[in-house]
Amino acid sequence: MLKMGLLSLFFHFLFLSISSGEISSQVGINYGQLGDNLPSPEKSVKLIQSIGANRVKIYDANPDILNALRGTDLQVSIMVPNQHLTNISTNQKLADSWIQSNVLPFYPKVKIRYLLVGNEVISSSPKEIWYSIVPAMRKIKNALNTHRLNKIKVGTSMAMDVLESSFPPSNGTFRSDIADPIVKPMLQFLSRTKSFYFLDVYPYFPWSTDSNNINLDYALFVSRTIKYTDPVSNLTYSNLFDQMVDSVIFAMEKLGYPDVRIWIAETGWPNAGDIDQIGANIYNAATYNRNVIKKLTAKPPVGTPARPGRVLPSFIFALYNENQKPGPGTERHFGLLYPNGSNVYGIDLSGKTPDSAYEPLPKPTNDEPYKGKVWCVAARRVNASELGSALSYACSQGNKTCDPIQSGKECFKPDSLVWHASYAFSSYWSQFKKTGATCYFNGLATPTAKDPSFGRCKFPSVTL
Repeated sequence: MLKMGLLSLFFHFLFLSISSGEISSQVGINYGQLGDNLPSPEKSVKLIQSIGANRVKIYDANPDILNALRGTDLQVSIMVPNQHLTNISTNQKLADSWIQSNVLPFYPKVKIRYLLVGNEVISSSPKEIWYSIVPAMRKIKNALNTHRLNKIKVGTSMAMDVLESSFPPSNGTFRSDIADPIVKPMLQFLSRTKSFYFLDVYPYFPWSTDSNNINLDYALFVSRTIKYTDPVSNLTYSNLFDQMVDSVIFAMEKLGYPDVRIWIAETGWPNAGDIDQIGANIYNAATYNRNVIKKLTAKPPVGTPARPGRVLPSFIFALYNENQKPGPGTERHFGLLYPNGSNVYGIDLSGKTPDSAYEPLPKPTNDEPYKGKVWCVAARRVNASELGSALSYACSQGNKTCDPIQSGKECFKPDSLVWHASYAFSSYWSQFKKTGATCYFNGLATPTAKDPSFGRCKFPSVTL
């Protein structure tokens, strides 16, 4: 019996190590839905499988997507949308109802393994919702336990802006306004339930805002010679991704939770962007994603300098270029696929395809900041009513922004909404850019290097 018991124990640990190994080498994909031209959930699931993903994360609990995932081997992460957190945080019955409606009809045919309570709540939601995160997580976990769904891990995703300082990594510290009231109880919950800190890591953003001091090759995992040694921890870094992850690890350590596991909830690089967004191109996106996948799927696991050899389960952002995402142009260009299902560039999330097997990439043309004049014009195919409202807003800011498009003035003709809005956007941007104005207008405007001026009508510009 003793021998059988030992043998059974051996196979138990072997199974655990194999399971752990399988989990460690899997890279998933974020399946966003903010597009009006995206393939059906059924086709999307086939595309997810075709690019070698083993996991998929969605930003809600869309029943059509979950039905399309039924019977597949894909591990699934679903999400309680931010707007539900406040009510769920104070009402266990609402949490129970959410699980009954969004998990029970699909589990276990859909391999739901992770349930995120909100997405970047600190970064994207009003302050009053922040304090609902942890109470909502607890109630969702209680609801899962009631139905004996103990294997589903509960967490929430956080962006890097929850840190007060991140450089050097050893100086990583959570913001003082959230550290004790929100992050510490969250870490306590994650530690107690053996869940993960779900972290969104985008080296593109610190690099693009400080490209004079951060080397692009360092951000893309390309450099073999650039090293940075943390003066306090004496840990040496060879890429920006590791620096960012470790700054969060050190921040957690300062709050007394040095062992909570990290899950990379989002990482990626934009394949295009606006004219004033440097480095957003197919070459860099393919280089970053292929290299981060190599790191994340390495066997044995690589980890980070602060946690060498530890696994970093992950999701790449994103499946598609999503044309309805708000924000600057990069936000709509993180996809591995175009909405028609074709590859933006060759990619294999399993990490098994060597770089030599891919088609050559187009050389980057915008790794240096654009220098010259830029105008702000109305975007194509936008809602006329919304465009009219944006025109009114730009013209209401004073400073004679829209005088030239008044009847009889030099920019009145052609008398069209798009022409008048384009002039107003350019005029507004040129006057107020120094005080933080952008060429965006809720997605109704876009910057251009082509001068839209016509005849006697000269459009104002900004110089980058």
